[in-house]
Amino acid sequence: MIGIVGKKCGMTRVFTDDGRSVPVTIVQAHPNFINKIKTKDSDGYNAIQVSAGPKVKKLTKPNQGQINQNKKELRSKLHEFRLNDHEVDKVETGKEIRVNYFKKGEKVDVAGKSIGKGYAGVIKRHNFSMQDATHGNSLAHRAPGSIGQNQTPGRVFKGKKMSGQMGNVNRTIQNLEIIDIDNDKNLLFIKGSCAGHDNSYLVITPSIKSKQEERKIFPEIEPEETPEAEAQPEETPEAEEKTKE
Repeated sequence: MIGIVGKKCGMTRVFTDDGRSVPVTIVQAHPNFINKIKTKDSDGYNAIQVSAGPKVKKLTKPNQGQINQNKKELRSKLHEFRLNDHEVDKVETGKEIRVNYFKKGEKVDVAGKSIGKGYAGVIKRHNFSMQDATHGNSLAHRAPGSIGQNQTPGRVFKGKKMSGQMGNVNRTIQNLEIIDIDNDKNLLFIKGSCAGHDNSYLVITPSIKSKQEERKIFPEIEPEETPEAEAQPEETPEAEEKTKE
């Protein structure tokens, strides 16, 4: 399923026509260039490789072997999108995927890496309850308590909730609504919060829980309709004399 890669700018709020305040996350998604098309014959699966992010003058060594340097605009971020059966014949190398790929009011899934919190205990990390503050407890107020059994099985089971690294993991938030789209500045206004800190990369795809319909991958940008200026009545000689008086 094709999507778009963008950078998280931060959060703000917008007001609806009836005066309601809606919290939104602003994502700036510069045009994603299709760098490579992978097929079942060549790579064993159907996918496109896109380059995203801000322009750079020089690529890193790993990206030098992947990104076509004949293009004038070089991007620093590479990402792959798997293709559905009806999308294989519609993609072309060198074309751009823009924010107008989505529609206002559409439901999307947003994937990103959550903010790292460092080493944390079980109370903060897993929402455990504290032990007694008194009644004989003097050293184990925030301890997890027993983590195993007796001689049988004589070990701690894998997956036991214990202290450790908190955050800094990939997370996807589903069914978020696109409140508004700014085609000129390549901005998406997504309702609610998204995983990740400011300036981190987010991957936005159509919601997997919504009805999957065929869409245009490279739609043309429609010019905004401007209201026509109302024709002003021509001034008559009589009206000019009245204004002078």
